[in-house]
Amino acid sequence: MIEKTLPTLLTERAKNEANAVALRQKYLGIWNEVSWGDYKNNVEYLAMALSEQYGFKSGERLAIIGENRPQWLYAQLAAQSLGGVSVGIYQESLPDQIEFYLNDCKARIVIVEDQEQVDKLLQVEDNLPLVEHIIYYNNQGMRHYKNDKLGNLDDLLSTGETLAKDNPSFFIEKVSKINGNSPAIIAYSAATSGRPKGAILTHFNLLEAAKNLAKVDEMKKNDDYFSFLPLSWVHEQVVSIVLPLVTGVVVNFPEKSHTVMGDLREIGPQTLLAPPRVYQSLMSNFNIRIEGASWFKRKVYQVFRKYGDKKALATIEGKALSSMDKFMYWLGDAFIFSAIRDHLGFTRIKRAYVAGAALQSDAFYFYHGLGVNLKQTYGGTEVAGIAFVQHDNDIKPGSSGVPIPDTEVKVEADGTIYLKNNAIFSEYLNEADRKLVVDGWISLGDNGYLDEDGHLHILDRQEDVITNESGESIYPRLIENKLKSCVYIQEAVCFGKNRPYMTAIVNIDLSNVGRWADKNRIVYTEYSDLSRSPKVAELIEQEVTKLMEQLPPHMRVKKFSILHKQFTADQGELTRTLKIRRKFVEEKYHKLMDAMYSDSEEVLLSSSEVESMSDVSLTVIELNIKQEVA
Repeated sequence: MIEKTLPTLLTERAKNEANAVALRQKYLGIWNEVSWGDYKNNVEYLAMALSEQYGFKSGERLAIIGENRPQWLYAQLAAQSLGGVSVGIYQESLPDQIEFYLNDCKARIVIVEDQEQVDKLLQVEDNLPLVEHIIYYNNQGMRHYKNDKLGNLDDLLSTGETLAKDNPSFFIEKVSKINGNSPAIIAYSAATSGRPKGAILTHFNLLEAAKNLAKVDEMKKNDDYFSFLPLSWVHEQVVSIVLPLVTGVVVNFPEKSHTVMGDLREIGPQTLLAPPRVYQSLMSNFNIRIEGASWFKRKVYQVFRKYGDKKALATIEGKALSSMDKFMYWLGDAFIFSAIRDHLGFTRIKRAYVAGAALQSDAFYFYHGLGVNLKQTYGGTEVAGIAFVQHDNDIKPGSSGVPIPDTEVKVEADGTIYLKNNAIFSEYLNEADRKLVVDGWISLGDNGYLDEDGHLHILDRQEDVITNESGESIYPRLIENKLKSCVYIQEAVCFGKNRPYMTAIVNIDLSNVGRWADKNRIVYTEYSDLSRSPKVAELIEQEVTKLMEQLPPHMRVKKFSILHKQFTADQGELTRTLKIRRKFVEEKYHKLMDAMYSDSEEVLLSSSEVESMSDVSLTVIELNIKQEVA
């Protein structure tokens, strides 16, 4: 029987390092610290109250909805201390999505952050027959709510504190009854196609994922980690909750979602985890700002930038640096690069993980040129987060790195990737999904290959790979990444399966295109105006044409359209981890798709089709470039 669990590690930390800082939460501009002792006490008090007041028992599921806050951690560890399972639900989820998750996991108690989440639950209350208690921890706006299901987390903590004094051995006794094979969390897949699948992960699964990642990248006690991605995402779970229990890393939570960048700069963490869009946005915003800087600043940056590029080549491609190049890079770091890292929040960064999808290659050269150790990863819900990572001094743009310790990989003849390790989930929540694991091996649905150095290269989702009439494979994701390398394009989704050629729908980057528009005196009031400007269409057409010339003819986009709105998770085009839901987009914008495969130069989408106040006219842009039939 495996003894180590998340609650036992918490009790050990609290016993040995009671006064050491475990968490920081920014509130009203002040960073408030939570010690390991207070962390454990809050978990104990909440566990006592859940058990005695609400009858929470071993094997039950506790759902949690909210931003990244210490209260989330208290709720999760409290449930697990009682032998229960925590179920994280994305805080941006719509009421009908929350209804699905709660009914699927059969949670009786839900802990939420604030009035917004309470309102969502009450909106679908009649469709949640199993939910008996809704506990909130932000009191703002809740004074006049009258519902027997509602409870306040602070009141529960006070009750639990009193109960703990009367029964001091209760918590330790409960924690000692669980083991590593006990289910710890239910994590839902991103669901780029189909419904989300709940994966049950044990304490052992989570601890193995954390320990094996720590074997690759040493994380020291009191190092800072900045947690801003949803805690319902298994990657963030492992790095924000499990790794700190294993290594003693301090977790820092931002004040609000809109203060993330400023709070990141204040903390300057040693470790960061973010999806490609974050790094892409930081890079493109910086490049645009440099273009708009004074002549002197641009000149100084340009002088040292070439030495940053040489340093990146040395790091990534193993090319030697001369003594002069090393000196000039050192000088550039002192004058320029260190200031840029500080502005981005990377002052003390030791590793910046890219998770959720692949980041385009040029970003690796940019960040490594600045001295930021950017590392691509690969994994998923079913393998408890990260299963592949690039090692320091073994960075290969385009690859997802090599397996973390105790991870096996095999690639079938058709390119399907299979993984096997101790972090693989125990089972899917629903019986219908359990056939997807065979002899301990699981495919996350991706197509790729292993190179001669053992690096894994992800080409695309297996279901999205296109084979043209000549038998050549086309990987839409590679084309999308090429398009997104343009500073003016935030998102792109490509199509061409069972079609004569490749097409794309793109979102412009509002910030960068907006600066370009201001510079060129183009008047606009909102995203929709800017995206449908003829001048912007010309700009994007020029950029896309240049990018397509860099691809083989059979992979080139022939036509594209600039969407009048940004893709969002709320409207179903993205998952909650910001991955494109290709089939959904294709179905939703089928009229636009059909227009791009006809002679139409413009398509009118009705207000009902695009969830708009009025009809929307979109332009189909055809590139003047050599194509091949898909």
